[in-house]
Amino acid sequence: MSWLLRAVRRIMTPEVKKVAIPRNGVDYRGKVVLAPMVRSGELPSRLLALHYGAELVWGPETVDRSLIGTTRRYDPETRTIEWTRKPSQGAKTPPADARDSIIYRMHSEKEAGRLIFQVGTSNPELAVQAARLVAADVAGIDVNAGCPKPFSTHDGMGAALLRTPDKLCAILEALVREITPEFQIGISVKIRILDTAEATETLVRRLVATGITGLTVHCRTTPMRPRERAIRGQLRMVGNICREAGVACLMNGDVENRDQALELIREYGVDGAMIATQAEKNPSCFRAKADGGFLPWNEVVEQYICYAMEVENRFGNTKFLLCQLIPGKKPVYRHISACRSYTRVCEILGLDHLIGRAREVDRSLEIDPDSLGQKPKKITNSSALAAGGLMAESRCSESQTRKGLSERGVTMQTEAQPTEGVPISA
Repeated sequence: MSWLLRAVRRIMTPEVKKVAIPRNGVDYRGKVVLAPMVRSGELPSRLLALHYGAELVWGPETVDRSLIGTTRRYDPETRTIEWTRKPSQGAKTPPADARDSIIYRMHSEKEAGRLIFQVGTSNPELAVQAARLVAADVAGIDVNAGCPKPFSTHDGMGAALLRTPDKLCAILEALVREITPEFQIGISVKIRILDTAEATETLVRRLVATGITGLTVHCRTTPMRPRERAIRGQLRMVGNICREAGVACLMNGDVENRDQALELIREYGVDGAMIATQAEKNPSCFRAKADGGFLPWNEVVEQYICYAMEVENRFGNTKFLLCQLIPGKKPVYRHISACRSYTRVCEILGLDHLIGRAREVDRSLEIDPDSLGQKPKKITNSSALAAGGLMAESRCSESQTRKGLSERGVTMQTEAQPTEGVPISA
């Protein structure tokens, strides 16, 4: 009779349909992941999220035109893969002595199989050109159709694609047709809900028919901002449509930690969850409560500094993240916000065991280790630059000024004065 019982169970519990995951791709199901975020999604932040348990990490949106024309190179000292180009500095031909600007970076080992590249695009051909440059190194390509900020929506990209579904579907179909067979990775898309459930349903049904393997839905409409509570009334419907098509569905919006993420996944019948704002404040949100849950900010800050120095992250970006990780009411916050070097950061936080390494990194980045906080001569729009958009050809406003390539053994492939000794717990 056992065979009969098994047969009955199979009939009563039909197998869940799943689209095939390409050989080098990754299934989004059952995962709590780091959301794509401007500035907060740079390399050391992603490494920190992985360190605390994120299964996958999304890099910040990189515009197709920004990536096209870059050179891929490997840096053996930091073990990073970098896509670089000469900054135009407003001229048709970049100056011969201009330092390379880094458009995108990844860690060749720690992010292998766990990094999703998000492209900002409004053109199928350009999307394919850009994706082809990174597809061999990442676990998936995600199309940004959800960011509402001007640097993303200009030229019809980001959330603007929600108003042009024909174009969005054409982009996804082009990537599925051209990138998946050649590189064996999946294509996904990140959207927002529309004003009505009917409009969202119509859009999602079209998207899951393009051949994608994953869809992330941010439970806010385009005009909504993070301070407004996420709307989850359409989430179950989106999850059901994705399940019918065999496409993995991730939710985004007001997800604050792993345990809550798993509860929401069960409640709304989706496959995974994406954490954004809370991961920016304290990436140990990816730790389950059973494993200790959130860690004190000082422990997280020290680990972040270690990763930032390991990959020789641009100091401006490092300081920006430190000012997210350190509570603003702590006295040490003001001192860190005035720092201009890794050495001073470690001195102020009392991380004496890291000062030697900090001096090495400062010299490599051509920073004065003993800088007391003088303001830089040039102030730039970091938000726009970090988005990798057309307003700037580099993710970083200041070119990454490290040792010469020949010194580092880099291989290339074309295509207020702070107070000293403030303890970290201050």
